Amino acid sequence: MEKPIGFSRAVRLGNVISVSGTAAIAPDGTTACPNDVYGQTKYCLEIMEKAIEKAGGSLSDVIRTRIMLVDISKWEEAAKAHGEFFSDIRPACTFVEVKGFIKKDWLVETEADCIV
Repeated sequence: MEKPIGFSRAVRLGNVISVSGTAAIAPDGTTACPNDVYGQTKYCLEIMEKAIEKAGGSLSDVIRTRIMLVDISKWEEAAKAHGEFFSDIRPACTFVEVKGFIKKDWLVETEADCIV
């Protein structure tokens, strides 16, 4: 979706990498892990990790994450996935409820900022 919309998954400027809002979009364009907040969060974080690495960084460079959920009552499921990636790194993190995303079956989107 990057080219048609005109955005980048991640942008690096100097030693800063910013990762755009990332939904659980499978390679075929469908939503990965339907009806599964934990699975979608994990999938989003995997996409972000690849984007950060492609930009020359690593998860250890992440200083802030944002987890946006359509149902904040499911935050613990998202937090479990986040912890699997960041329990030792411990970036600043915000969980927030949003009204919705582009597709109704997206339950979560993630963002990250890094300093390399």
